[in-house]
Amino acid sequence: MWHLAAKALLAGVLIAAIAEVGKRMPALGALVASLPLVSVLGMVFLWHARPDAENMAVHAEATFWYVLPSLPMFLVIPALLRHGVSFWLALAAGCALTVGLYLGMMQIGPRFGLKL
Repeated sequence: MWHLAAKALLAGVLIAAIAEVGKRMPALGALVASLPLVSVLGMVFLWHARPDAENMAVHAEATFWYVLPSLPMFLVIPALLRHGVSFWLALAAGCALTVGLYLGMMQIGPRFGLKL
C-alpha cells in the first residue's frame, strides 16, 4: 500500500511542478509536460513489479501507438480557443476527439498487426 501512495504522491508532484512552471513560462511548462516522464516512471514501476523483457517491449510499443491519437488534441484546443470557444468547451472537445481516436486506434491497430 505504501508503494501505491508513493507513486501517487510522485505523480501529483510532477503535475504540480508542471503547472507552476507553466504559470511563469508557458513554453517551458509545455516542454516539461511533453517529456515522457510518466511513461518512463510507469515503465520503471512495471519493471520493478514484473521484470519481463517481452512484457516491457509490448508495453513500450503500445505506449507509442497510443500517444499518436492524443496529439491532435493539442492542435484542436488552441484552434478553438483562438476562435473564441471557451476553455472548458475547447478542452471537452479535445478530450472527446482523443477518446474517439483512441477507440479508432483500438479497432484499427490490431488489423495492422499492432499489439494493443
